[in-house]
Amino acid sequence: MYVCICNAIRETDLRTVARCCRGDATALYGALGHAPQCGQCLDDAEDIIAEESASANAPLSAAA
Repeated sequence: MYVCICNAIRETDLRTVARCCRGDATALYGALGHAPQCGQCLDDAEDIIAEESASANAPLSAAA
């Protein structure tokens, strides 16, 4: 799914860069070589970034 139509940024691309880079949507768009254009995608992008950040900070389950 495309998160940003203006820059053709896919959700998978944003999730991948969110795992290795820190920052807000504008910073991560920059890491992908783009800048926000119309801005309508930024709320959704921030939600995706927050999900990736939460999963990266989640404790690992103990193996039974």
